[in-house]
Amino acid sequence: MQIDLTGKKALVTGASRGLGRAIALSLARAGADVVITYEKSVDKAQAVAR
Repeated sequence: MQIDLTGKKALVTGASRGLGRAIALSLARAGADVVITYEKSVDKAQAVAR
């Protein structure tokens, strides 16, 4: 099942690793504009943002 989230916005906290990362990537693949936050790992967060 595919969901079209084009034009929707999402905020994902803890998105540099684990479940937050998976959710952020899934939302982006579905077309959402995703804002992510992270606590410590700026390198991992930047990789998710790309």
